[in-house]
Order: sequence, then C-alpha cells, then structure tokens
Amino acid sequence: MARLPRFILPGQPQHIIIRGNNRNPIFHAEKDYRYYLKKLGEGLAKHGCALHAYVLMTNHVHLLVSPEREQGISKLIQMLGRYYVQYINTVYNRTGTLWEGRYKATLVDTESYLLVCYRYIELNPVRAMIVDHPSKYPWSSYKRNALGQIDPLIIAHDLYNRLGKSHADRQSSYRALFKSHITESQLEELRGATNKAWVLGCDNFKEHIEIQTARRAAPLVKGGDRKSNKFRKNL
Repeated sequence: MARLPRFILPGQPQHIIIRGNNRNPIFHAEKDYRYYLKKLGEGLAKHGCALHAYVLMTNHVHLLVSPEREQGISKLIQMLGRYYVQYINTVYNRTGTLWEGRYKATLVDTESYLLVCYRYIELNPVRAMIVDHPSKYPWSSYKRNALGQIDPLIIAHDLYNRLGKSHADRQSSYRALFKSHITESQLEELRGATNKAWVLGCDNFKEHIEIQTARRAAPLVKGGDRKSNKFRKNL
C-alpha cells in the first residue's frame, strides 16, 4: 500500500516523534544526549526549521518544529538520523538499524493545540515517572520556556510570545499552564493524530487544510446511517 504524503505547510508547526527500533534505547549516556542536541542545532540551521519545544527520552524524541520550506523537516530528520547512527555505531561498536521506520508527525492547529503540544512534550518525563516536575528533567525545553534558561535551539512561536509583554511575564504565564492537566480527550487526539499522521486541530482548521492539500485531514467517521444528513456532515 502506497504511503500517503505528509501534511506539510511552510510556517505551520508539526509535532514529531522519532522512536528507537523496537522501543530500544537510543541514548545511553550524557554524551549521547549532548551529541544529539548539537546535531539537532546544526540541522535546524541548515534546513530552515524553528524548534519551539523538545524532549529527549531514553528511547524516543519529541520535537515541535515549524519549517520554512516544504522539505525542511524531512531533510532535518534525515540529516540528524544519519549523523546520530554513525555516532552510536562508532561509540558503542554496534551495527544495524537504530530507528523504528519513518518518523511520526502531525500538523498542529496553532490556536487550538499548540500550547497543549508544548505541555504534552515537556511533561513526558513526568508521565514516565522519571521526575515529579518537568523542571527536574535536563533534556527538554521546559527550563527555557518556563524559566528563561538559555537554550540556543529554541525559537519562540508567536503564540508563546503573546503570553506576556516581557520575558518574565511570558514565563510566568507559561508555568501557569502546567497547573492544569491535559485532558484525556486531548491526549487521545494528540497521540492518534501523530501516530496516524492526521491533522491535529479543530474542524475549521482541518477543513482549511483539506482545501489546501486536496486530501482528508482526519479519518472517516465509523458506523452510523450513511444516508442521514448528520452522517454526511461528518464526512
């Protein structure tokens, strides 16, 4: 079965997941995380991508990226994967694949889901019970976005900048977002859209993307009376 083309619009953020093969570790020591971040920075600059949030987990990576051009993200991931595999194979005297197939990605509705995506990414270590607060995890963008720690990889999205008039105001408003939980429905929608490569957003946003790309942005509704007006409106 042919692979569907990815939803890609220059300037529109994407949530990306890159996993280790069979969920095996891709990071083994501090030097591995540092090398990955170094190459990530080089790839972002070379391929015109803005990184808004990230987390490096033991066996996978989450990125929130806005590309300047259509092939920016795919070239970034290819470059990053190639350099990192060479590094891991050399340092750990190994061979064979490191990654679990293609990276997963979803186009993100800025107004409805961008800040949810920020939180989802930076809360990964908390959900995995590695730490009890995102500020305690060293390999994420939380300290930059919430506390103002210098991180040259991060470029704030316009929506983040609208959180306040000053750096301190924005950081305070951002920290306040973490006082409320991401709902189960939001988690399910975010995970489903990313893993299945659908668009993450409200109905109007999905309709807008469908018009621009000439393809469905969400799965068809299952079941129901296919002759009813209600069902047809959901197609």
